[in-house]
Amino acid sequence: MSDEAILRGRWAPTRRGALGLLCAGAAAALLGPREALGMGASSRLVVAVLQYEGGQWNPRPNGLRKMLQEVEKRTSIWVDPQTVSVSARDRRALLRHPLIFWLGDADFAPLSEVEVENLGLFLRAGGTLVIDSADAARGGPFEAAARRELARVLPGQPFVEIPRSHVLFKSFYLIPEPVGRVAISSTMEGIFGEDRALVLLNRNDMLGAWSRDNLGNFDFDVFPGGERQREMSYRLGINIVMYSMCLNYKEDQVHVPFILKRRKWKID
Repeated sequence: MSDEAILRGRWAPTRRGALGLLCAGAAAALLGPREALGMGASSRLVVAVLQYEGGQWNPRPNGLRKMLQEVEKRTSIWVDPQTVSVSARDRRALLRHPLIFWLGDADFAPLSEVEVENLGLFLRAGGTLVIDSADAARGGPFEAAARRELARVLPGQPFVEIPRSHVLFKSFYLIPEPVGRVAISSTMEGIFGEDRALVLLNRNDMLGAWSRDNLGNFDFDVFPGGERQREMSYRLGINIVMYSMCLNYKEDQVHVPFILKRRKWKID
């Protein structure tokens, strides 16, 4: 069976069913088939980190896990805090995860043509890719390399500034500014397809703000806003998870069937 057939058949409907329940705040025990949506045997959302060559692909190894624990504490979404890495060379593995973080702090080698093709399929199929720059610099080497590769993955679809009125900033919490470990940029950018963001870009090192050691101590100081800024960064992370699962439900104020109709989990 081809990957396109998987998206149109078994994979897509089960993901729609799971998304409906998540958006409605239903009990996770009622989620559909266990293999759907990258949820694994425990029916929990599994978020992945993109593994790539020629750079530091996971500079904040504890960050995402700690934020996902907060997602489960504060929302109705059941998540697996043990994140996994996934290579864009593995198409089927890539398509198991609706939300993937692309992290780094340095330049990296160009992606292969296979990786470019597979990432394009992932995004067209309804996946969300979040780019978080640990170098915390406007136009830094990692950001520049990620932009270079996204121009290959989604040719002719530029990054644009995400307006503060966008549902991303109110999908669960009201977010006044997209901060992280630092606050060097007051805006986020995205690449949009129809009415959804395929790619989100944050320069403020969100995972650096989330990262804790095994004793619960934060790995990095947050500045200039201190612990209030760290809390706002957590809230932004939760909003990103909620947005990637439910998209515009907060903006539309409609019921789940319409949400599911608008959420496309197949190749057009």
